[in-house]
Amino acid sequence: MKSELRQLLETCIENSSEADLNSLAYLLDGFQKKINKNHSTYIDGILQMERILDEKTCEITIPLHQILNNNLNILHGGITATVLDTTMGSLANYLLPEGFGAVTNQLNIHYIAPGIGETIRCKAEIVHKGTKTMVISGEAYRSDGKKIAYATGTFFIISK
Repeated sequence: MKSELRQLLETCIENSSEADLNSLAYLLDGFQKKINKNHSTYIDGILQMERILDEKTCEITIPLHQILNNNLNILHGGITATVLDTTMGSLANYLLPEGFGAVTNQLNIHYIAPGIGETIRCKAEIVHKGTKTMVISGEAYRSDGKKIAYATGTFFIISK
């Protein structure tokens, strides 16, 4: 397996443009962060998520990179959705007692403006905390402070 991966990496390096190499470096840097346990999941590492959590809110910021863009050269809506879902889910899981977890049941997103700039910052707050579900709202902002999306999520509370 390692030999095949080395060959694949070498082929990619040899046949890549500067933009391709920049994207490959971004992905490998994120992957390395997961390996070094700086991030708990591959998606956290690859998106280079920086998380701040407390009893009321969660904020996640990611740097924007060309690899995250759609064909219009703006942040792909699916990446925005992923970071919003992760921000809201992180808050839900943070608030649960040991032995329980939260999983997304429903996610609604309203896109407002294009994701451009240096970073996006997502912030989540609790709307309702029940015994079986939680409802959480989230907002995504680009680096100039403009809101790019508003979301709500419902999360099932489950035993681990």
